[in-house]
Amino acid sequence: MRIPESELIINGDGSAFHIHIRPEQLADNVILVGDPGRVAMVKSFFSSVEAEGASREFVWATGLYGGKRFTVLSTGIGTDNIDIVMTELDALANVDFTTREIKPGHRTLNILRIGTCGAIQPEIPLGAFILSHISVGCDGLLNWYENRDKIALPDIEEAFKKHVHWNKHLPDPYFVRAGEEMVRRFEKDTVKGMTISASGFYGPQGRVVRLGLAMPDMLQDFESFEYKGWKITNFEMEGSALAGLAAQLGHNAATICCAIAHRYHKGANTDYKPRVAELVKFSLDRLAR
Repeated sequence: MRIPESELIINGDGSAFHIHIRPEQLADNVILVGDPGRVAMVKSFFSSVEAEGASREFVWATGLYGGKRFTVLSTGIGTDNIDIVMTELDALANVDFTTREIKPGHRTLNILRIGTCGAIQPEIPLGAFILSHISVGCDGLLNWYENRDKIALPDIEEAFKKHVHWNKHLPDPYFVRAGEEMVRRFEKDTVKGMTISASGFYGPQGRVVRLGLAMPDMLQDFESFEYKGWKITNFEMEGSALAGLAAQLGHNAATICCAIAHRYHKGANTDYKPRVAELVKFSLDRLAR
């Protein structure tokens, strides 16, 4: 079946509409970062760079690290941008941009989001590397796609909604596991995470400036939630869409974050960039093995 121009827009140079990457420029190993400025940090570890580009918040580069080919791409903030990035990355891998038809053989990408987060549990120290074994989507994005329940964890969803007194006006949360291969590579030397992906930085993460919260006790309820040994470990803003769309599209993906704020202890580290650089090196080493 041919995919119409209106559904998959391809630029005149043969690149994907938003991210401006051409199919031959995409590596099998993809690093996603939120901050466009962080692309330069990741790229600095490459032994060589073969191609790079930028459009809006989508900055990218493809090069070599440890003898393996990597693409690093910034997404900006939010699961809505992950919807764009994941759809276009998958199209680059699995759609013929000349015929606009799905390729007969599936290409699987290894996609790791490297970010920062706020820890929730008291025992997690600032600077910890938290691997999101399970991502919790409070954004509603995955609910727009078919077969959502095939990859979600309905039992824990229901337990979570009951425990935190989920507000009826909010979209149903979804729980999705990270790719098994990513967990195998990264579970050693990281905190086992069940991570909330919030749809905003302030109210959706329990911060109060001038507006009150629809669920005033959400932070305490999130912290106290437990299901078969799993606890909510941290907040970030993109991982649920990555985990959910990757599972639907057949890619191996996960999110790993450096804890730069602590919601329980009310602390934060504003000089976090050296620790994030350590996380980047740690991640590249694990993926290059």
